[in-house]
Amino acid sequence: MTLSTHSLVLDIPLREPHPLELAIESGQMWGILGPNGVGKTTLLHTLAGLVTPRSGSVSLAHKPLSDWHRLSLAQQVGVMFQEHQDGFPATVLETALLGRFPHLSPWEMETDADIAMARASLAYLELSALSERSVSQLSGGERQRTALAALLTQDPSVWLVDEPTNHLDLHHQVAVMRLLQRKAQSDKLVVMSLHDVNLAATWCSHVLLLYPDRPALMGRADKLLTLEHLQPLYQQPLVQGEIDGRLVFLPKPV
Repeated sequence: MTLSTHSLVLDIPLREPHPLELAIESGQMWGILGPNGVGKTTLLHTLAGLVTPRSGSVSLAHKPLSDWHRLSLAQQVGVMFQEHQDGFPATVLETALLGRFPHLSPWEMETDADIAMARASLAYLELSALSERSVSQLSGGERQRTALAALLTQDPSVWLVDEPTNHLDLHHQVAVMRLLQRKAQSDKLVVMSLHDVNLAATWCSHVLLLYPDRPALMGRADKLLTLEHLQPLYQQPLVQGEIDGRLVFLPKPV
């Protein structure tokens, strides 16, 4: 298989005895779907090199993650966690600027260009008016967008995002998903965990379906997002419809 420069190759026993072999390439937008507790977040952390698989390997650009220098890996791979911890008092702008840390030499201060990148990220996510506010004073949705602004400021080649629409209203859900889609279209690699199958149906080019009791399925979203595959995934009867040419899945009324 020919892999692009920023491809991720995963070969690990995700849930024994079912191994997971997966190649994710730049230009693709993947959604990881599955019930609670199936391992979506753990898989993202494994792809980022934050969790070491018990066996098998994860490779980026044909090179095992274990062989990458941590700083070089941080320049290439960005992660947005599902929960955000305030390690120290910081403003929204200072938090966005953390995305430039992997690109700075030890003790190097952010340049005017770095600050401009952070401000542009905040403007894109409609946070400019909050740039001097402490993150401890933000709502859940504002914190979520601030975390994404830091990732946008980092500008990695690989975007690993855990539940990107958590706490967001509909307007900002669409804005965030459109941002991630544009990154994939600009030859970035985007992988996200999702609870909402309809977000995956609308935005993702590929999906990974993680079942608790059978081998995972992976491939193009338009091939795998069917009642046949989704009902056993969620152990829930569903109905399928179409609105404005888009597939929609809803729980079947009792």
